[in-house]
Amino acid sequence: MSGSTDPDRTARALAAAVGAGRDLGLDVAEPVVLHDIFSVVVHLAPSPVVVRVPTVLPRGTTPEGQALQQKRELDVLAWLRAKGHPVAGPSPLVPAEPVAHDGFSMTFWEWVDHRPPAEQDWNAHADRVADLHLAMRDYPGELGFLTFLGDVPAGFDFLRDHPELLHPDDLARALDEWDELAPILTPEGFAAEFPHVPIQPVHGDAPSYNAMETPEGVVDADFELVCRGPIELDLAHLSPEAVAAYTTRAAELGMRAPDERVLTAMNSARMLLLISVLSLVPRLPILADGLKDFIEQWRARG
Repeated sequence: MSGSTDPDRTARALAAAVGAGRDLGLDVAEPVVLHDIFSVVVHLAPSPVVVRVPTVLPRGTTPEGQALQQKRELDVLAWLRAKGHPVAGPSPLVPAEPVAHDGFSMTFWEWVDHRPPAEQDWNAHADRVADLHLAMRDYPGELGFLTFLGDVPAGFDFLRDHPELLHPDDLARALDEWDELAPILTPEGFAAEFPHVPIQPVHGDAPSYNAMETPEGVVDADFELVCRGPIELDLAHLSPEAVAAYTTRAAELGMRAPDERVLTAMNSARMLLLISVLSLVPRLPILADGLKDFIEQWRARG
């Protein structure tokens, strides 16, 4: 278990995961908490099932919006698995639907035997992201456009009343940058600004980082922010070397290279999202340290 800062919240999420699993007929004799930051992730051992229970949600999230996005994630991963792309997909032992239990909405996934890396590397497996984009390109289901960026204004609204989390001068700058960027973060605005750049289904949250090493190879996971957008969204904040590795692999697959202007815009959007996440520090205090370096880099660019 890592990152827990609220034992009561963790205990309630664990109890909800176990209760929901038993209601679905699973053997849940030895549950183990694997991860605990934004979500409590529970292996319902001995069943080969993992439950993700989101516990710290973006401000402004509604139950309906959360369930819709969870269903979209389940559908995308089921589709990718059916295509043969290596993913950690929905558990075949339960219906592929979000499950509401004791005030939480959770999703059930197949257990994947994996080896956590000794040290997390944001840039690892960047070349594989091109393979993921090729696999996702023809996904026929409905997805929102850059959906999760819609959480940014609610985060900034909270920060207006909490200067202890972000200095008012920093917030004013962030709001100015958001006002300048927001018009291109809609399908119409993006198409007008970048008329020759296509959009497609994308992972949404650093797929080079959200991958697991298994005895059979690397599998893609954690598609909570899956949406439609430019492929550059999935390359935001990667090193130049990682972007180059992606570009080389994309060329081998007959796919386009990243557009520098779009990548710059997605880097800015991702940074503003991270700044807005400071609004969650009261619920998850460890975020303050986790976001410190990003905020300092942003300030230094000003």
